[in-house]
Amino acid sequence: MNNSEYNKAENAVNNVENSLQNATDKAQWKINELADKAKDYINEKRNNDQEASQEDWLDRVKANVSDAWEDIKDKADEAWEKTKDAAEDVKAEWNKKTN
Repeated sequence: MNNSEYNKAENAVNNVENSLQNATDKAQWKINELADKAKDYINEKRNNDQEASQEDWLDRVKANVSDAWEDIKDKADEAWEKTKDAAEDVKAEWNKKTN
């Protein structure tokens, strides 16, 4: 088996890894942004003459995390399939070469 099949599989794995990293990086709210988002929430409530509550704030965070999880899960599923397909392609090429 030549190096091009291995390189193809390695490139597929690298692409999948980059795809997953991008998905997590693009999550709507990163942990280090939560304090700023909390301040914005409190100011929004104050500007609308409403009371800010921890429960309401946590509901917003929970909804956001749920959305981010779905995006990450989709990318992880895609990564799994692409990596599995690349591995199967390499295995098939290896079997052709050795049989």
